[in-house]
Amino acid sequence: MITDDPLILILEQTLLKADLGAEKFFAAEKEDQKIAIEIKDFDTPSVISELEKTMGQLQLYQWALENQEPERQLFLAVTQTIYLKHFQKPIFQLVIDRNKINLLVYEPEQEVILQWITH
Repeated sequence: MITDDPLILILEQTLLKADLGAEKFFAAEKEDQKIAIEIKDFDTPSVISELEKTMGQLQLYQWALENQEPERQLFLAVTQTIYLKHFQKPIFQLVIDRNKINLLVYEPEQEVILQWITH
């Protein structure tokens, strides 16, 4: 369930906007978990530049969430096509692993989430 579109965060008196605030349901645990989602398409001539920019955004959002809503978990959302095209590359895997970035992989045509990858 989407709870905020966009999710407004404040860090050091600066307004930040993550793409979505949502609640993810874990059927096995029977409890709701609040999440924040930043959606990226990596549709740019320089995907490394976009990756650098995205990591900076996610770091700012994480800091703001730690202060404002520590129970909310941050996810980077990408389509399955982008995940298969870029997120299998060693540089992407290194950045995701070292920064402990949670991923949400989705299929935009069917509007379905295919994978939740948490660190």
